[in-house]
Amino acid sequence: MLRYIGRRLLILIPTVTAITVITFVVIQLPPGDYLTTLTAQRASQGDALPTGELARLTERYGLDKPVIVQYWQWISNILFHGDFGESFDYGRPVVALLGERLPLTIGLSVATLLFIWAVSFPIGVYSAIRQYSVGDYSFTFLGYLGLAVPNFLIALVLMWIGLQFFDLSPGGILSPEYRDAPWSLAKFGDLVAHLWIPIVIWGTAGTAGNIRVLRANLLDELRKPYVVAARARGMPERKMAIMYPVRVAMNPFFSTIGWILPGLIAADAITSKVLNLPTTGPLMLRALLAQDMYLAGAILLISAVLVVVGTLISDIALGWLDPRVRLRY
Repeated sequence: MLRYIGRRLLILIPTVTAITVITFVVIQLPPGDYLTTLTAQRASQGDALPTGELARLTERYGLDKPVIVQYWQWISNILFHGDFGESFDYGRPVVALLGERLPLTIGLSVATLLFIWAVSFPIGVYSAIRQYSVGDYSFTFLGYLGLAVPNFLIALVLMWIGLQFFDLSPGGILSPEYRDAPWSLAKFGDLVAHLWIPIVIWGTAGTAGNIRVLRANLLDELRKPYVVAARARGMPERKMAIMYPVRVAMNPFFSTIGWILPGLIAADAITSKVLNLPTTGPLMLRALLAQDMYLAGAILLISAVLVVVGTLISDIALGWLDPRVRLRY
């Protein structure tokens, strides 16, 4: 197992290096730069950016230097100083902006991931064992509904339900009376009462997808010869299903960490806008529209690195769960 983990860790180095290069290239692809956008905005307002100010900003951010120099300046500051640069649009360090939004985003992401697993696992197992039952058809219908309905529409419906039946203020993570109040047990309870809405919304599609995958995999396992032999020997159906087929069918739960986690971290920008959530999704959207290269690059880089880290966690979990994976190496 240690050799298997070591191989996976060695693969991370060139992968992350390539990610940094691709990320920087992507944020450089749009024509122009932040100063071009700023000049156009000032011109549309009937105001012109002074030449001296334009030259000062160009020199400060190194926008007149070759791309390779800009890349080295960007990545070296991140590696050696933990400095992601300064946001052009906000005029503040990127680390400070991410520090305001990343903790909530990570907390919601972890809670959503746990919600996805907690809901999809028992439903997927039930749907496979009780195939073509009323419950199976009901969960299948709800699963297709969760995949088909856009998150922002679910957000609007749940906001109305929260306001109508639970007296929760629509949008945000706190009620108006607690937003500027010091932390207390009542404020924490109000925060928890608001968080269930984004958790359910972001977890809907992932839960529906996991239910379908687990159901299909478990149905495939339940028809294999070793299961038929166990039934012939009189092993109870529930004990037989939990001990062997369910364990094999759980592989997709761990293998999807690599793409579920960064997807949750990036968050649905439209849904976050609808719910008025201070997450990284709206921040990323604004950075891309304003061509704020350092802020957009930081969020892209973090999301891409999370894909790699999530894939590493998936590989280690799969190696522990399924000996065939680790013995292959």
